[in-house]
Amino acid sequence: MSNKITYYSILGILIIGLFGAGGLVIEEFKTGEGCPKIMHIPMCLVVLICFIIPLISHLFKKGNVLYFLFTGLAGSIALVASIMQFTGHAECPKTASGTPMCYYSLLLFSSLIILKILYIKSKPKS
Repeated sequence: MSNKITYYSILGILIIGLFGAGGLVIEEFKTGEGCPKIMHIPMCLVVLICFIIPLISHLFKKGNVLYFLFTGLAGSIALVASIMQFTGHAECPKTASGTPMCYYSLLLFSSLIILKILYIKSKPKS
């Protein structure tokens, strides 16, 4: 996969994630029922931040540690939420088709981590 394709794939996934998490945050602020909370902190807000910081890091081509820290954090949240959803111990927000969004979040953050590793490894050495 060429570096340019990988770069824009990461960018596209981050933008898709921003819109998805942003919609949940807006719903949360409107109704207070948009997403699950831990210690009164809406997890969709945490996930939105975990899309924004990697986006900035990726655009400026700096801060790989921040990129992986925040994508890893959100990926971990999505993994735990997905397991809890699957076992019936939690309820993730659902899409119009009924699919839990934590499953999509897990897929997006896993893809972001894998693509960034590929992007870093395929960069020409300077």
